[in-house]
This record gives sequence, structure tokens and C-alpha cells, in this order.
Amino acid sequence: MAEPKRVVTDSMIGLRLPDYARLSPRVATVLGHNPGPFTGPGTNTYIIGTGPRRILLDTGIGVPKWAENLPRGLREIAGADEFERVVLTHAHQDHIGGVKDVTRLFGRLEVVKKPWPTAGPDEAAGVPITAIDDGTAIATEGATLNAVYTPGHAPDHLCYYLVEEKALFTGDLILGAGTTVIPDETGDLGQYMNSLRRLLALEVEKIYPAHGPVIHNARQKILEYIAHRELRERQILGALRDGPLDAMGIVKQIYIDVPEFLHPAAAQSVRSHLRKLVSEGRVQEHETRWSLR
Repeated sequence: MAEPKRVVTDSMIGLRLPDYARLSPRVATVLGHNPGPFTGPGTNTYIIGTGPRRILLDTGIGVPKWAENLPRGLREIAGADEFERVVLTHAHQDHIGGVKDVTRLFGRLEVVKKPWPTAGPDEAAGVPITAIDDGTAIATEGATLNAVYTPGHAPDHLCYYLVEEKALFTGDLILGAGTTVIPDETGDLGQYMNSLRRLLALEVEKIYPAHGPVIHNARQKILEYIAHRELRERQILGALRDGPLDAMGIVKQIYIDVPEFLHPAAAQSVRSHLRKLVSEGRVQEHETRWSLR
């Protein structure tokens, strides 16, 4: 039987989500309103806890519509008036950019995340960062978040395990639809695959992703993501059997069901695969092209 062309078959294109919604007794969401082919309807920002002061997880990119909806969502959906602190999955702009709006609306709050390894990206928060790392526990009334270090999409990436629900806030590690891009400059596919496999050791029943809808079949989705990347690797090796190709040449062979305007992003993930294969001694690089060893 021939292999499928892809494992993850859904897409962010055309997805719609409400401005804000209650997802569980201790989790509500406010949509970041930064729609796009990779962000779907926008970044999901999460209000977590059951008490009068909640945790805000991620802040979107800093869109006025989100800043307008955040106090409404906090009051009308979460039934609270204040935030206790801000927790960030990573320093990509569509997750950290709204911290300044939170500060303007609610005053200076503690902002916690794993530091980016070099100066620059964390400064987008506009406030000092409290450094946390793998295993840090962050508690508020009704909710306990345990940080899980999951690099690959970004070097500072943390997921957060919500103990009371056996749920995981996955940031950009796993999306509610489609697959995440492994960025050229700061991504690492080997680390990304290790991060996905690490999740299998957790007792996760539900996933709250940074983009797209809630995932209720958590383990199945994690395995699907692993299988998808393993398939892409086999496809890349297959494309190189006929001779050297550049990344876009590979994309045109194996991403035949993906709209052409997404091909440059697909090429980033292909290059991440190729770097992994070079490090494993299975592929060699010739300036802008790659070949099998």
C-alpha cells in the first residue's frame, strides 16, 4: 500500500473562533485577533484559575481588539476582575507582544517565562522577566501549572501542564489544526521531535493549543504529529534519490497538496529536516542544495 501524502490533514485556513469563551470551569480564552495562514483565527490567550485573581497565559501580538476584549472576557466569562501574573510559552511576537497592553490595563504584573538564550526577544515584553525553567510550578486558586521544557519550535519554549485537568497548554509545539513551522534561524527539528516524544510520558487528556480549537484526543494528536514529521523525513530522502535539490525543489515534490503561497514556510521546515539529516550523516549539503550520502 502506498504511503499517504501527509498524516495531519486539517488546516488553519478558514477556521473561526469566538472573541472569548469558557472552555472549562478553570479555563477561558480570549482570541488574539491576529489571523493568518499560520495563526489561524489568531493566538489563543488563556485565563486560568477559579479565584478573583487569575493567570494570563500568553498575550497575543498586541492588537487593539484583543486589548479591548481582554477585560470583558475576564469579567464576563471568567467572573474575575484582576490578573495575578502573566505566563508566557515563548518569546515569539504573537505570544509576548500584548504584555504592554496588559500592563496598561492592569498595572505592572509579574511576567514569567524561560529566558531566550540571547539578548533581544524577551525585551518585547517591555517589563522585567522572572526566569523559570523545566519543572517550575505556578499556582493560583483552582489551578496548578507545571512548566515542561519543549524546545524545537523556539529555544525558550515551555508547555504548561494543568494538573487539575490533566491538560496541557502546548503553545506552538502542537496546534489545534495543521502543523507548526520549524523556523530557519532558531528552530531545531531534532529537539522538536524529542519534545513531542517527551509529552508521551505525561498523562495528558486534553490540549489547549496556542492556535486553533481545543484538542480532546491528546495522545492521538501527539502520535499523529510524530508520525507526520517521520513521514516528511522519508519523503525528503525519497526526493533526493534522483539527485541534489534545493529546499524549494523538495517542497514542490512533497507539498503538492499545499497552496503555493505556503511553500516558503514549508521550505523552512524542510531545511530543518535537512539540517537534522546532515547532523545524522544521512545527507550532505552543497551550498544551496542537498544530496544523499
